[in-house]
Amino acid sequence: MLKQIKGGVCAAKGFTANGVHCGIRKNKTKRDLALIYTATPATAAAVYTRNLVKGAPLTVTKNNIADGKAQAVICNSGNANTCNANGIEIAEKTCQLVAKALKIDATDVVVASTGVIGQPLDITPIASGIPALVEGLGDHSDLACEGIMTTDTRPKEIAFEFTVGGKTCRIGGIAKGSGMIHPNMATMLVFVTTDCKISAQMLQKALSADVKDSFNMISIDGDTSTNDMVSVLANGEAENAEITADGADFDAFCEALNAVTTYLCRKIAGDGEGATKLLECKVCGAKDEQTAKTVAKSVICSSLFKAAMFGADANWGRVLCAIGYAGADVDIMKVGVCFRSKKGSVVVCENGAGVEFSEEKAKEILLESEIEVLITLGDGDGKAVAWGCDLTYDYVKINGDYRT
Repeated sequence: MLKQIKGGVCAAKGFTANGVHCGIRKNKTKRDLALIYTATPATAAAVYTRNLVKGAPLTVTKNNIADGKAQAVICNSGNANTCNANGIEIAEKTCQLVAKALKIDATDVVVASTGVIGQPLDITPIASGIPALVEGLGDHSDLACEGIMTTDTRPKEIAFEFTVGGKTCRIGGIAKGSGMIHPNMATMLVFVTTDCKISAQMLQKALSADVKDSFNMISIDGDTSTNDMVSVLANGEAENAEITADGADFDAFCEALNAVTTYLCRKIAGDGEGATKLLECKVCGAKDEQTAKTVAKSVICSSLFKAAMFGADANWGRVLCAIGYAGADVDIMKVGVCFRSKKGSVVVCENGAGVEFSEEKAKEILLESEIEVLITLGDGDGKAVAWGCDLTYDYVKINGDYRT
């Protein structure tokens, strides 16, 4: 049974974290360097952006954990270290500096960066910040979470307790993500830690399967980042029998991992740049799961629909429009649409056509900060969920002067 607990990436036994301001960002009140560490060597897995333009840290991380092992995660914010001539050199040097301070191997470090693309990154602030970063390691998931934020308006962290083979295990994660989010494999930046003992092969299998239903189902603005990455470290300190194959123990781990990723998905979508509302699109009755996913993602990606949600306008025609161009095999004459929030629900479309409803009630429902868009397709048992946010004036304002 899953139980939500406190601690974020420090909830699992053996993991410590910290976050400091090292000087990459001009604002001295904002932390810009984060570290997660386990003294016990961990198995590691990760998924990366499919954007052809990739941040140098992704290349270095992929090489470092090719053996399925890691002990630390270092991440800076304020600079993406992407499209830089010396990007690989900077990322590798960062790993070396962390490794020296922690007395571990440089190839056992996951390195990540987030921020402006194409801006030169100097190793000096990172080098000067690492001593304090390491010295302050402790139960500081919150500080690490702050250290990876860019345009995020609030931190995103969660942890759960679960049981594997009679042993209590813990899993937790932190995430950053607010803009340039339309994942095609994973997400913005997410770091997950667990004390469950699981082989690197099964850890990768669990993560690769999970992102298809979690992070791949988010969209803020339709832009896939160059630095998207999700990594998981499992140090085995829970002392459960190692998970090396499919079965009940693996299923329990996957359920716990999905609880973390789903929670973070909702938090990321709800904190989209300039957003005022979390949109959760639930599709059921599709011919198959892929059809349901295609429809759900199309709806939450529609700029017109997102704008309507900002204005609390029950413009259900924009939902059908997005379904119609999704490229999915759907019989529009069977489609039903309902809007729901804590203020109630209102059916706005049945059998592909509008029905009478109270505009006043609909307005009241759509003024809430969390909106469910319920779509029925009437063609089968396929279902899916996607997350997004409304499109506001502030999104343009934030991205119009992002570099300044």
